[in-house]
Amino acid sequence: MTLIQTLTTACGAFAPGHLGALTRFVPFELVDDVLDRPGRRGRTRTVPARVAVYFVLALALFTDASYERVWDTLTGALRQAGRLVAAVTEAGLADARRRLGPDPLRELFEVVAGPLGRPCTAGVSYRGLRTVAFDGCRSTRVPETSDNVAWLGRYKVAAGVAAYPLLAVMALAETGTRALLGAVVGPYRGEVEAALQLVGHLREDMLVLADRGFDANAFIRAVHASRAALLLRICSSRTPAVLRILADGSFLSVIAGVPVRVITATVTVTCADGSTHQGEYRLVTTLTDVRRHPAEDLLALYHERWEIEVAFLAIRHTMLKGRVLRSGDPKGLRQEMWALLTVHQLLRMAMLDATDSVPGCDPDRACFTAALAAARDSVTRAAAIVPDNGSELGGPITEAVAGALLPPRRARISARTVKGVSARYGRRPPGEDRPAVSTPVTAIDITIHAPQREAFVPGSATASPGRPGQIPACDRSRPLPIPASTRP
Repeated sequence: MTLIQTLTTACGAFAPGHLGALTRFVPFELVDDVLDRPGRRGRTRTVPARVAVYFVLALALFTDASYERVWDTLTGALRQAGRLVAAVTEAGLADARRRLGPDPLRELFEVVAGPLGRPCTAGVSYRGLRTVAFDGCRSTRVPETSDNVAWLGRYKVAAGVAAYPLLAVMALAETGTRALLGAVVGPYRGEVEAALQLVGHLREDMLVLADRGFDANAFIRAVHASRAALLLRICSSRTPAVLRILADGSFLSVIAGVPVRVITATVTVTCADGSTHQGEYRLVTTLTDVRRHPAEDLLALYHERWEIEVAFLAIRHTMLKGRVLRSGDPKGLRQEMWALLTVHQLLRMAMLDATDSVPGCDPDRACFTAALAAARDSVTRAAAIVPDNGSELGGPITEAVAGALLPPRRARISARTVKGVSARYGRRPPGEDRPAVSTPVTAIDITIHAPQREAFVPGSATASPGRPGQIPACDRSRPLPIPASTRP
């Protein structure tokens, strides 16, 4: 039996420049446009600049392989098909990376980054608002070289310092698809400071979900100025003034000069094993219309913030498998991380094509592991580099994900473990009473706690004309007027 495989690739020295089926999301024209800057192309070499870009992206796909092994993966199918491919040493590939630098990979990520969900995509929007979330990841280990330590410093732990320097990433993600809208890569500088650099990616049709790490006046003002809506969990040290109690038990207030609505509640979860677990939540939101946005709906929606943690999990554990990055200098680290973020975004694009092909399918049913395996296989076979006419909406990755959809997500709960940078196994935080293993949830009860009375604000319209501290009765039927510019 004779099997004939037809490969469509670039010509000449550019033939190894591909990423298998993912090439359709980063076509040759896009890479050439990113490289169309002074000093980036240079003279024609054994490994041209375009090929170097795809090689760095392939390193992000095959994080456990050496330079030579990745190069053989890119060129193996070409050689079998009779194409002449230059032999390159590991030192030559390292030189190609060094000449390329981090900026082309950063610009390539900025081109492909952005929200992916369509209006018909399930789980992407809440009442017309696209839900997005901020979060940071600072557990990516890098080689302990003098250059890396000088740039990143050392992470201090109880026993001294961590074994490896740590590279921090702050990202803004679309919670419905876990696609990245933007990212900041570098030394750890605090979550709020890094997140403020990404506020420019927000739009007025977005709803920002954030945890207590972003409870800062500067962050609240910046999100409000972007005209995006905000749903933020605030710290217990906050004592916002009560201006008007609303019908659902939430109340209106002002924080950092921004009109907000505060929701205080106790969430009780009943598990299949009969155990119950409680948590106290205080949320602040700029969605002040109590009829359109009931407090219980916002409390249930806040849980979507954890989807960005799943995106980081895919990068750290599924792609990197907990390994230390390759590069021994800051430029190489930035290049490597931008490549990882870019490949993650490309995989999310292919995964969304698969779930959108099934009516009503939620994107969280797409299996990232299946997408990654199919992408690696397509690079090895040099398959679907240039899609055939009529197959632009399909491909081996999309077909693999569509054939391995996960079951619809179930309500579950488990203890949150904290894995320290110097410890191999996770530990339970103090006071953690949730089950050690994932346990199905049978019931969720939400109790909203309304303030007993309105806080006295001198000089405000709600202040009592009587003696100081005397508060008039709350009128729940007439909410406090909100300026038109702040209405959702």
